[in-house]
Formats: sequence, structure tokens, C-alpha cells
Amino acid sequence: MSLFQSLFPNVVKYWNMFLESLQATFQMFFIAGIWILVIGGALGILLVVTRSDGIRPNKGVHVILEIVTNIFRSIPFIILLIFLIPLTRFITGTSIGVTGAIVPLVFGAVPFFARQVESALSDVDPGKIEAARAMGSGTIGIIFRVYLHEALPDLFRAVTITSISLVGLTTSAGAVGAGGIGSFAINQGQNMYYQDVVNLCVLFLLVFVSLLQLVGNSLAHASVNKKLFK
Repeated sequence: MSLFQSLFPNVVKYWNMFLESLQATFQMFFIAGIWILVIGGALGILLVVTRSDGIRPNKGVHVILEIVTNIFRSIPFIILLIFLIPLTRFITGTSIGVTGAIVPLVFGAVPFFARQVESALSDVDPGKIEAARAMGSGTIGIIFRVYLHEALPDLFRAVTITSISLVGLTTSAGAVGAGGIGSFAINQGQNMYYQDVVNLCVLFLLVFVSLLQLVGNSLAHASVNKKLFK
């Protein structure tokens, strides 16, 4: 503990605030992450299913999804935060804090994850899809038994990449009043010229992202081996 105090004396001074910042970061990450997985996953599946060579082609729906996805992917996250303030207040009643960050985090990461899912599903062997169709599988059956099953390793990688990106977004959200580790690094670190505060925040982010990458790689590797040893 004495070593920690000597390396990060100003972090010790703001220890309770640091713990609150970590809690806020984890809340933003996990709450927004669940919504991103559900909405982005569904959107990615629809993008594949409704395209012209998909199992349920629908040009109108596909074009609308493409436009919406491209629009929100093209807006920088900081600008998106500001742009969505009225909608965020309407949905959550506030535009600051963890609650106020969830909406822009979801809007910012869903298009990215949807494209990752679309890319993963697009690599599924068309022959397996046709074989499932020949055996009488419907749309839902093909989605779960062929698309999601065959693309599982790539989907784990997509979740990993999106999770790491989400960490960066939560940090950026902290710069505009969302709280979390980004806000702590700026307010108690940069603004007060406490370099040790900034150093610890960077160290935490490095460890957190490394753990996410390790878990993601392990799950992807395990899913590949499971398929290989069927």
C-alpha cells in the first residue's frame, strides 16, 4: 500500500471519487453493452437477411437500414452526444451522468456492431444455407442453426472489438458530463496537473481492454475448436 501511495499520491487523496468513477464506467459499459448486443445484433441480422441475395429479400427495409446505419456511423461521437441531448432528456429525463450517457452510447455503437455482425454472417457458406432450406428450415431456423452457429467465432471477435470500442466511447462521454474514468482523468488529473491520476486511469484502461481482448480471443478459439471436433 505504501508503494501505491508513493506512486499515486493524488489518487489516494481522491480515492472515493476514483472508486465512484470506476463504478460509473462499469455501469455505462454493461448497461449500454446489453442494449448494443441486442439492437446491433438484430440490426446486423436484418441487414444480411433482407439484402437482395438474402433468405428474405426486402429492398425497402434493407435500404432504410443501410441509410440509418450509415448516418449514425458517420457522426463523430462527441457531436452525436450533443445532437442527441433532446432525445436523451426525453427518454431518460436527463442528459448528464451515467443515465444520460446510455442513449448516445447505444446510438454510437449499435451501427458499428451491426456492421461487424453483418460481416461475420456474410462469410457463412451459402451451400449450408441452401442445404438447410432444402431440409425445410424456415427463416428463424436458418438464422439460429446456420448463420449464428457457423459464424460464432467471428461473432465473438465482433463482440470483442465492439466492447473495446465501447470502453473508448464511455471515456469520451466522461468529457461532457457523463462521469466515469474519463471525467476523473480530466477533472482530477489534467485540470489539476496531477499526472499520477492520469497515469492510473491509463493503466486501468490498458488492463481492462487487455482482459476484454483475452476473454474474446479465448471464446473465439474455443468455439472454433468445438466446431472442428464435431
